[in-house]
Amino acid sequence: MPELPEVETVMRGLDARLTGRTIALARLHRPDLRWPIPPEFAATLTGAKVLGFRRRGKYMFMRLSGGVSALIHLGMSGRMLIDAPLTLHEHLTIETNDGGRIGFVDPRRFGALDLIATDAEDSHRLVAGLGPEPLGNEFNGPMLLEALAGRVSPIKVALLDQTLVAGIGNIYASEALFRAGISPKRQAGNLGTKRVDRLVPAIKATLTEAIAAGGSSLRDYVQPSGELGYFQHAWKVYGREGVACEHCPGPPACSGIRKIVQTGRASFYCPKTQG
Repeated sequence: MPELPEVETVMRGLDARLTGRTIALARLHRPDLRWPIPPEFAATLTGAKVLGFRRRGKYMFMRLSGGVSALIHLGMSGRMLIDAPLTLHEHLTIETNDGGRIGFVDPRRFGALDLIATDAEDSHRLVAGLGPEPLGNEFNGPMLLEALAGRVSPIKVALLDQTLVAGIGNIYASEALFRAGISPKRQAGNLGTKRVDRLVPAIKATLTEAIAAGGSSLRDYVQPSGELGYFQHAWKVYGREGVACEHCPGPPACSGIRKIVQTGRASFYCPKTQG
């Protein structure tokens, strides 16, 4: 699933291509994705001017004239194609007044499209319960320490809870924990102030670097420009089982990066440097 950096990358691409333009025509090619799409969705977009975009966690809001926002969620396999011909599994087509074309492609149909008043975005059922943005000032050491108090789940599992902090997924949780020197198995409620104070900047730095690199490429994820993301080339532990981490000599001197499964998700870490 595209995580925060990928969604941010897509949103920035759409913002550059659509903001200030008028949608000459919007067409839906099916009535539903993960949930039914409002019947008036295409008609609401057609003729509207795009005023800008906003990301909340892994969700995007396309703000339109008339005080309405279109919620866009990429789901597991969704992507946005710019100025590409109609393709298989394209469920929404947007044509702009300057001849541009945007296609929302989602083979597995776990994505979502919806409408909401712009001034009520934060009350949408999909975002109302989200925690703070990890790159915002609200996400800090004291806040995270308080939010983790009493949690018996492993810290890696806790970081995937979108009510704790919005947008962090499996890849970046593993990467941030490695950067902070914290084992993914450590009980969340027992992190303590020192570890939390390392973890918060590690999360911010990991996400910031990933956004700057254009997001990670997993299977069918591409940027709106059509270029693949490159942050996967900078992964320090994710997908690197058995390889030496940057701090260790690796086998046979040490076991290398280890893979474990937590609540059905793969976690990668260095047993020697993450405690």
